[in-house]
Amino acid sequence: MTAFSTTKALLAAAGLALSAAPALAETAWTMASGYPDSNFLTQNLQQFIADVDAGTGGEVRIALHSNGTLMKLDAIRRAVQTGQVQIGEIRLGSYSNEDPMYNLAGLPFVAGDYDAAWALMEAQKPYFDALFDRIGLKVLAYQPWPGQGFYTKTPVSGLADFQGQKLRIYSRATQDMGNALGFEATILPFAEIPQAFATGLIDALFTSPQTGIDIQAWDNTGYFTAAGAIYTKNAIIVNKETFEALPAGTQAALLAAGEAATRRGWEMSKATYSDQLGILEENGMTVEDAPEEVIARLKEIGADMMEDWQASASPEAIAVLETYRAGL
Repeated sequence: MTAFSTTKALLAAAGLALSAAPALAETAWTMASGYPDSNFLTQNLQQFIADVDAGTGGEVRIALHSNGTLMKLDAIRRAVQTGQVQIGEIRLGSYSNEDPMYNLAGLPFVAGDYDAAWALMEAQKPYFDALFDRIGLKVLAYQPWPGQGFYTKTPVSGLADFQGQKLRIYSRATQDMGNALGFEATILPFAEIPQAFATGLIDALFTSPQTGIDIQAWDNTGYFTAAGAIYTKNAIIVNKETFEALPAGTQAALLAAGEAATRRGWEMSKATYSDQLGILEENGMTVEDAPEEVIARLKEIGADMMEDWQASASPEAIAVLETYRAGL
């Protein structure tokens, strides 16, 4: 046998040996989120990722791109649908023009505290499972925003203080609410808030303490008037085809990590709320509860919006609302 043929034989034998060795089954996923690392929602995502790593024995490793560094928040759902990224976090209220169910939690006082928000989530799950399945997605977890309030430049003693102010809000439901309160309400992405203040496009915000901290609302406003009223949700979504391509045991580990993230998200949201109000105060803001006149008007608006919601909702969506109300 020649030296060439001997070498060829050795290489062939080595190739057979390598092909017989077990392959590493690591799957690398990219995850997109729109919020900074200091946000409790992002911190929950980071723990979710750690749980997935542990639960799958390192089989699924997720690289998180937070704070809109990979893509803007409102582009994430489409990116997961098309496989541009495998997994991401979305704000459900952004899609209220597609189905009234996305909007239900955004109606003032439909679920006015954490326990009610949890009950509403449980009632909505089957509907959302079917809705997302039809568009090639799967929900792994939900996490709630804290109760909302008004960031203004002047104190709020009543409804008259809202008249004519330009308010940034984040969904169709909050836009309708803001206009009914006397604001000129405009939907703007989270990332555009500082620039909108700088250019005079907005004077005020309706959002959570967390968002106020994220964008340093004290640079442009001096008062936070807490209203509660709305506990909207974000969702962790995954590409359905990508998820179903995983082994059954790996899928189960991802579902378990998602369930843990949902429970933890509720606890983190509750635990951080009072601390966040303290941070606003530490940065010079005055924090007060909304006057009764404002709360009463919000409840009226919520009732009117609920009538409109029911008029546009399908029988299946209305059944979700009835299930939720029956369990309260």
